[in-house]
Amino acid sequence: VEHEFFNHNNKFAVLELPEAILTQMRNDQRASVLKLYERVEKLRSSLLKEQQRLEHIFRYEKKYWQQGCPVVVGVDEAGRGPLAGPVVAAVVIFSKAEIIFGLNDSKKVSESNRYKLENEIKEKAVEWQLGIVDNDIIDSINIRNATFLAMQRAIEKLTIKPDMILVDGFEISNLKYNQLAIVKGDQHSASIAAASILAKCTRDRLMVEYDDEYPQYSFAVHKGYGTRLHYEQLTKHGASPIHRKTFLE
Repeated sequence: VEHEFFNHNNKFAVLELPEAILTQMRNDQRASVLKLYERVEKLRSSLLKEQQRLEHIFRYEKKYWQQGCPVVVGVDEAGRGPLAGPVVAAVVIFSKAEIIFGLNDSKKVSESNRYKLENEIKEKAVEWQLGIVDNDIIDSINIRNATFLAMQRAIEKLTIKPDMILVDGFEISNLKYNQLAIVKGDQHSASIAAASILAKCTRDRLMVEYDDEYPQYSFAVHKGYGTRLHYEQLTKHGASPIHRKTFLE
């Protein structure tokens, strides 16, 4: 029984436990059952809060669905700040308010959980796409424009025409679709949060691959960000072909 409560693939099934069972557990005199009941109640309380949070971060999507816009796209990026590597954008489309336990801004999710969420997002999304812009283009057109380009590339890959695009932070320049920029959108929109996770996971994997090619920079460790270790390696080895030269000036 305990295994079913705490290791079920769908944790929210705990919220559907019949009240009669909970009452029976609460009134049971056996210490083991009472201990299990306390754990169940603690989990139920936690899941109720998470369910409420998830319902809240789908509020923008629900608003546009109710207005007759079925295809609402969340857009976000990863890699604006690093000294090396590409900027990666992702787009995600949900058709309903999916329950994805732990869905949040990628920066608020541990690395191991991000990859688990990535798989669940890909399973539950109607469609998702990626856009990647490398360091040479970043140096050529600057990181702001490169970020917009990555987002546009991801959007252009969509096989479904967007009705509304939700974007983190700032509106995408020269976009032909309706859009809404949301400050801290990766914390307030489920679609944007999902996009932030796909973008982050994709970029991190790319940096791990670059680590194999340029092991002297430890890209798998810092992912190209300006850590103390990274600056020490730059001092020792100079810039690699994937470093953003304009970021090092």
